[in-house]
Amino acid sequence: MRAAVYYRNDDVRLEEIPKPTAGAGEVLVRVAASGICGSDVMEWYRVKTAPRVLGHEVTGEIAALGEGVAGFELGERVVFTHHVPCNDCIHCLRGQHTLCDTLHSTSFDPGGFAEYVRLPKINVDKGGVLPLPEGISFEAGTFVEPLGCVVRGQRRICLQPGDSVLVLGSGLAGLLNMRLARALGAGCIVATDVHPFRLQAALGSGAQAAVDAGSRKVVEQVLAANEARGFEHVIVCTAAPAAFQQALNAVSSGGCVLLYAFSAPGSETHFDLHEYFHKSITLRSTYGASPLDLQQALSLLRFGRVVVEDLITHRLPLEETDVGFALVASGEESLKVVIEPGR
Repeated sequence: MRAAVYYRNDDVRLEEIPKPTAGAGEVLVRVAASGICGSDVMEWYRVKTAPRVLGHEVTGEIAALGEGVAGFELGERVVFTHHVPCNDCIHCLRGQHTLCDTLHSTSFDPGGFAEYVRLPKINVDKGGVLPLPEGISFEAGTFVEPLGCVVRGQRRICLQPGDSVLVLGSGLAGLLNMRLARALGAGCIVATDVHPFRLQAALGSGAQAAVDAGSRKVVEQVLAANEARGFEHVIVCTAAPAAFQQALNAVSSGGCVLLYAFSAPGSETHFDLHEYFHKSITLRSTYGASPLDLQQALSLLRFGRVVVEDLITHRLPLEETDVGFALVASGEESLKVVIEPGR
């Protein structure tokens, strides 16, 4: 079968690789759509495991069922995730599924930038495969995983109706955070970014104001957009070094800063511990999504609470996956790039 094999961001090759088969308890899926995630183009993170087939935001149709698989049918439309928790360890029992060692060791074979994907038995058994309702397109279904991550993050900060929200970074993750915050009844939503294209997208995603992050007075401008008050929640969706200090300066007393984007190992930042203590700021981080988060994301899409189709700026065939990686890596004129192996 054909697959787009990642070597570097600027070296993604269309190659022939063996087509996987479904063993006992496993499912083989014919890939319909696979989104390129921002983490896919984090070269420091991905290149150490290259060459490999990436792609973890995937939908498709079941092409084969392994012996003993129940609850699924041939031809059924599904969305599936690469990581699943064990549901038995101390982290899972405490609701901290994304800290589970099993979650960090599971995956499917190969990644979604291929014509077929084999889903291991543990993915099938532990909630990593969800039926895709007919009202959701394959392309929209690729948002289940990234939106599930957003659902988990906003649950961790206990976002309430009427709360003010500042989103630093208006890439796909930032835009989904804005759209979910709006769906949850947030009050004032303000966004920042350095790209005019993304700032415009922020305004279309619920932000009342979108501020150039390159401005020397970015904190003053975002606060002015919130009637000179600090924000109950600041969601950091960029690894830009200046963003963390901007978040601490813009959050209200008693507010929360959520670290959504992650930085390269060894990244350091310095901030005033006295100010942090004095303002009683809560600092949280978030990673990934549990099966429950994915189910809730699917419901948000199914019932139109969060709309995503307009965020898809490019739909490309498998042989143009390299073009898609270039678009996402540049971050200037694209929001969500979806690869469609069947085109």
